[in-house]
Amino acid sequence: MVINKNDRNAFNLILDTLRRGGIVIMHCDTMYGIVGAVPYTQERIAEIKGRGHGKQFLELIPGISWLHRFIDGEMPGSLKKYWPGTLTVIFPDRKGGTIALRVPDDAFLQKLILALGEPVFSTSVNKTGERPLFRIDRIISLYGSKVDLIVDSGDYNNSRPSTIVDVSSEKILLVRQGVIIIDKTGI
Repeated sequence: MVINKNDRNAFNLILDTLRRGGIVIMHCDTMYGIVGAVPYTQERIAEIKGRGHGKQFLELIPGISWLHRFIDGEMPGSLKKYWPGTLTVIFPDRKGGTIALRVPDDAFLQKLILALGEPVFSTSVNKTGERPLFRIDRIISLYGSKVDLIVDSGDYNNSRPSTIVDVSSEKILLVRQGVIIIDKTGI
């Protein structure tokens, strides 16, 4: 099913789809993302992307106040100014592994995650190893039968992914330069 983001029923339809364990393709700040409720949809998203099982996806949370749900530490002060925004941060989690978190800048998406009451996975719309898709007609034709809902927000040409930094060790590492330009020496 395809719905326009501006449709008055869009919010409730997206929320209901996520609550039922469905997969949604929607705009996630800078590009379209494949989105599903944590932890229930990880395997299905991995299948859609053709990605190996067990590899983690980043999780979107509605605000920095949710960090305490996942980690014992704090957000490094030098990075706080980028949230909400297009910065994904890899933290050490309480299970001895890592977790990648981002607070989206999109108010619609923040409200959706708050209403859901749990984080959502988010990953680019593409097969693993291929370039992300930005044209909605192409997304619909390739993924319309693989997901439960596509939210049409128009085309997003020349979009870039989020910047990723890893704070899971003593030294903060720049993993991927994305929308936010971070000087490696300034983090």
